[in-house]
Amino acid sequence: MQVKHHPLAQGTPGTRREILTLHFGPIGTRKALLQAALHADEVPGMLVAQHLREALTQLEQQGRLRGEIVLLPACNPIGLSQWQLLAHQGRFDANSGENFNRHYADLSAAAAQRAAPLLGPDSQANVAILRRCLRECLAEQAPQTELESLRQRLLDLALDADVVLDLHCDCESVLHLYSATPLRADAERLARHLGAELCLLAEESGDHPFDEACSQVWWRLARHFEGRHPVPQACFAATVELRGYADVSHALAARDAQGLLAFLAEQGFITQVAAEPAPLRRAARPLQGSMPLHAPHAGLVVFARQPGDEVRAGDLIVEVIDPLSGQKTALLSPVDGLLYAREQRRYANAGLRLAKIAGEQALRSGKLLSA
Repeated sequence: MQVKHHPLAQGTPGTRREILTLHFGPIGTRKALLQAALHADEVPGMLVAQHLREALTQLEQQGRLRGEIVLLPACNPIGLSQWQLLAHQGRFDANSGENFNRHYADLSAAAAQRAAPLLGPDSQANVAILRRCLRECLAEQAPQTELESLRQRLLDLALDADVVLDLHCDCESVLHLYSATPLRADAERLARHLGAELCLLAEESGDHPFDEACSQVWWRLARHFEGRHPVPQACFAATVELRGYADVSHALAARDAQGLLAFLAEQGFITQVAAEPAPLRRAARPLQGSMPLHAPHAGLVVFARQPGDEVRAGDLIVEVIDPLSGQKTALLSPVDGLLYAREQRRYANAGLRLAKIAGEQALRSGKLLSA
């Protein structure tokens, strides 16, 4: 294992933060990158990363790694440090209010222009040229803030990766994935290895999260050069939602780490006996079919259904009760689908997203992810 340190731009005089990366396997080969806690208060991914560190160390000692695997056990040092009144605030940057998993650079147009005179008929040679151009375009961006420096560093680490897995969790939820519609086959294989209850797909979810910045650029480049130069889909990326905030145990983390390693073995990064994963729990569904329920007014939150429940349109999901007026509002499921995530707090302000139900029909448009 090689340990590398990647300093961020200095945010405040007298302070300096850095990203830590752990590198396993032969460098200069195919590359997989797994990072935990981009939302720094989401702990399950950090424990899974600990299990991955131990397993990868053994696999490397046994000579069973066939590609480079880069592990970021806690990739957001800014968010790790943000505490207010004993509460960890790891989802949003305290200075800007921006979500740490939004607004990553879309480099496709700039890289296409730079690479155009260099590309030819060899698809793999084109991948190498485009990766070089993508990194050059990214390096030319001058970050003005520590947050921008974090985004630039993380994207630079991932631009040459064949597989990118971003480990997150929801509030209270089943294990589920977000990936891209063009990547459905690999996304469903990953879901099978993890035993995920749900895989949600979109070609563009809005606000350019990290996983889309890594994978979306390739189908945009392929479309740009279609009929002129072959450009394969050179990166599979997904966001893995490891259940809820409180689902932190060695048993769960060990199971999830083994599922991730089995997927990486199937992708050619690890030598091991390939076991066929469990059947898919349910076919991938469109992210546009994820229907949110919002609190219409402030009040107590009383759930009638659990994450993992299959519900029907019109089923009671949650009640919101104003403790002063006694007003009680029932929120019903708008669709048949899977209740896959819900809020962990039991008092809501008006407008708080309380639950998410995955239907099979694409009914929404615009920004599809939560804030």
